[in-house]
Amino acid sequence: MLFVSISFPGTVKRKMKPTTSLCLLLAGLYTVSQCHQHPRYRNKQDDPKGTYYPGPSSHGEGVYTVKNKTFTKLAPSNADFAFSFYKLVASEATDQNIFFSPISISTSFAMLALGAKSETLMQILEGLSFNLKKIQEQEIHEGFCQLLQLLNRSDSELQLSLGNALFIEETQKPLQKFLDDVKNFYESEVFSTDFNNSSGAENQINSYIEEKTNGKIVKLVENLDPLTTMVLVNYVFFKAHWEKPFSTLYTKEEDFFVDQETSVKVDMMYRKGYYRNYFDEKLSCWLVQIPYNGNVAALFVLPDEGKMKQVEAALLKRTVSNWEKSLHDRKIHLHIPKFSISGTYDVKRIVKHVGMTDLFTEQADLSGITEDNGLLVSKVIHRAMLNVHENGTEAAGATVKEVTWRSGDVPHPPRIRFNRPFLLVILDKYTRTVLFIGKIVNPMKTD
Repeated sequence: MLFVSISFPGTVKRKMKPTTSLCLLLAGLYTVSQCHQHPRYRNKQDDPKGTYYPGPSSHGEGVYTVKNKTFTKLAPSNADFAFSFYKLVASEATDQNIFFSPISISTSFAMLALGAKSETLMQILEGLSFNLKKIQEQEIHEGFCQLLQLLNRSDSELQLSLGNALFIEETQKPLQKFLDDVKNFYESEVFSTDFNNSSGAENQINSYIEEKTNGKIVKLVENLDPLTTMVLVNYVFFKAHWEKPFSTLYTKEEDFFVDQETSVKVDMMYRKGYYRNYFDEKLSCWLVQIPYNGNVAALFVLPDEGKMKQVEAALLKRTVSNWEKSLHDRKIHLHIPKFSISGTYDVKRIVKHVGMTDLFTEQADLSGITEDNGLLVSKVIHRAMLNVHENGTEAAGATVKEVTWRSGDVPHPPRIRFNRPFLLVILDKYTRTVLFIGKIVNPMKTD
């Protein structure tokens, strides 16, 4: 969940159409069950413009992709921003759980860029790690448009929805071009809102957020400034099932070592099977990729004791790319804790470190939103949630295809036990989009 408030500086009267709030929402749900599903994207019938065409998937089925793959130009920059943002959060949240959606934050600021001009616009796009010598502003918005179409999908095994909404003061007259662009590029819904009635506006926005996150994020917006003229909401909802489910029969209570002096009891899931994994000797960490149904995968990173900061420092697009190339299928004994965590962040303070400074001062140029001068961003809050568990051994009738383990092969498969702080990256494999990044220091601490 990301909440951004845009304001006029100083004491302003309502007749000047003052504060604009931009509220961006994220809720991420990480659910595991026993079902099996092949990757599936929107089909051709869902796209009247004929954007997609059938192509082969890894399972031999058709997967609908984009002819003009502008979205692929976003992947490197989005990844750079994701890992930069993580390091900034980690520098402030020492020895704390971390969980956020970088694509939610990127999408929100990219949408805001539609209303920005001059230096403010440059700072937003460069702060999102875009090299404007290599990619044009129009391509960025076209890429996000395609990305939203590809990421938004829902079936019985995977639900992923990422969207936007604008709540605009009923007396406010935003520029028509801005309204057209947020609808065309970001599929944003637009609602008329009476911000003079603060409680009514809060209820309207919170009800929308609660509905879009299936009731997981409630009452995000509180104490809304009555001078607000616009709120922008960005939401992400993710619910998926493990391709190779865990059985609750093997879950048992074990110790999780938060640090050298502290341990907590957790419900530890267990499964023996083939997973793509790798031990990085240079960084001293185990890597295990656990796939979901629906072409999404979670990369679990387990640093050796005392090596977390070393691994975090190396957390770059290049590092993760090298990890993925090094992963290979091998049978392992895998132990993963069940946990639920959430994270709330003051994004305004964090993104100042990547050069987005004018946006929050009287130097802000948001004249692409409205002809009124003086808009600035006063608040940016992001909230994300994560829930990891086995869920669904009642669906044990599903078949999981896996290479048979022969008695003569690797008699002692490694045992990888995530019983100390670890990292987590959830990736949409088709678009190469980092959906979520987390660090689990204490799985028993929810926030």
